[in-house]
Amino acid sequence: MAMGKPHLSIPRILQMNLGFLGLQFSFGLQQANPIFAYLGADEKDFPWLGIAGPLTGLIVQPLIGVMSDRTLSRYGRRTPYFLIGALMCSAGLFLMPFSQSLLMAFSILFLLDVGNNITMEPYRAYVNDRLREEQRGFGFLSQSGFTGLAQCLAYASPFLLVNLFGVSKIAEPGVIPDYTRMAFFIGAVLSISTILWSILRVPELPLTDLERARITALPKGFGATFAEVFAAIREMPEAMRTMAWMSLFQWYAMCCYWAYRVPSVSMALFGTSDGSTSQFREADLLSGPMGAFYNAIAFVAAFSMAPLARRLGAARLHAACLLMTGCAMIAMPMMNSEPPMWLLMGIMGLGWGSIMGNPYIILANAIPAERTGVYMGIFNMMICAPMLVFAGTMTFIYEPVLGGDPRNALAFGGVLMLCAAVAVLRVRSGGQSGPAAEPRPEPKAAVST
Repeated sequence: MAMGKPHLSIPRILQMNLGFLGLQFSFGLQQANPIFAYLGADEKDFPWLGIAGPLTGLIVQPLIGVMSDRTLSRYGRRTPYFLIGALMCSAGLFLMPFSQSLLMAFSILFLLDVGNNITMEPYRAYVNDRLREEQRGFGFLSQSGFTGLAQCLAYASPFLLVNLFGVSKIAEPGVIPDYTRMAFFIGAVLSISTILWSILRVPELPLTDLERARITALPKGFGATFAEVFAAIREMPEAMRTMAWMSLFQWYAMCCYWAYRVPSVSMALFGTSDGSTSQFREADLLSGPMGAFYNAIAFVAAFSMAPLARRLGAARLHAACLLMTGCAMIAMPMMNSEPPMWLLMGIMGLGWGSIMGNPYIILANAIPAERTGVYMGIFNMMICAPMLVFAGTMTFIYEPVLGGDPRNALAFGGVLMLCAAVAVLRVRSGGQSGPAAEPRPEPKAAVST
């Protein structure tokens, strides 16, 4: 054992990250199904209607990070948050298809995204807690791989439900289609079941006496929690500070893609982006398999990147992936037929696989182990802040600057992705040294492996 952590086999690392399948299936459903468009929202309002995710992430994840760092329970530090968040997420996914208005959908989205964020942050810290340094790269990239697989399934589910299972694609204006409803019900089941599998098969390591004593001595209460967040921001490692510009550009660009992917495909192929038209629903059903393809590429690429990240360095590998992704986003709106769009979607998959894995490899080796939770939460602030900037700016620039054309919004995102590729090259990762931890026994899984 190195640093008190046992070496885990590849199957066990995959099992410990299986919960990401359910978690990211939930995020994929939000991206793949234009709920607000079905309920009659205007395109210019899409950014602020989706503000629940970044707003809750900005607030919830750092606080949950501190709390999970300081939790002492019979179930572990991270596990209680996995369960609470998964239950909330499942409830939100079940209720969302019953939305009768924009206000109702907007409100349920907050419940759904609070649950997602309560689970997400401890899950990132869980990898850092559980794995030795030489295994963290595969650990984070396996999360990226499950992200690609989950979102592949989420994007493909409407298409599969309609074409393989005969679910109707006809819906009245202002009504959520049946295939979307069923996809959300499937997500509700996956959200809780995959998390349960992960925590039962690969439970947390028991804390050492030294770690318990340190946590017990920490100040308690919400005041101390907030104080720890601000203290961690002041003392942030330099490598983490330099990642802020990269995060700003790449996540604003991804917001452009998520918000305007379906309208862009509809405009390029059918000449309309009106959510009430049959052409828009055809574009939605077509963009589902395309989105599934790009996430399938992300799934494969994430696992393939593990040896490349060790050889080339995570920062340089990430820069190369972002460069290709930016070029694909710029080119995509110019296509007026399906075949080249599939190729560009594959390139998008390379970038998405990198975005969900490589930055966490850089981060994990730069932060102190005892502050893993809070720094993972703060790093999520660097993800949520660009999303809030997107929500606060795109509404005002969509028509006067981008001509009210979703294709221009997608190309604008591509330019920002190129900026992110330049910014990531400025990041210098560093290791974290410290005294060796007490050896810890491997806990027995609740289900034999």
